[in-house]
Amino acid sequence: MFEGLLQPTHLILILVILLVIFGPGKLAGLGQTLGSSIREFRGAVGTINEPSNPTAPPAAAPVTETHAVAALETVAPASP
Repeated sequence: MFEGLLQPTHLILILVILLVIFGPGKLAGLGQTLGSSIREFRGAVGTINEPSNPTAPPAAAPVTETHAVAALETVAPASP
């Protein structure tokens, strides 16, 4: 259904139609705005992937059942 949708002739036709509708000045401004938006998005995504505090110690290991039982026995030993 969508085979050959973005062939070079189709892209040129789309660009010509956009140029006629918006004009060269407005189209240049739209391109500049789109470029700055993409750069800002990439910067935001880059800061999400970075750790917030790289000098912080690693998180403690999760408590397992054996650790929990051992901790409870030290606090309240099992009665005989």
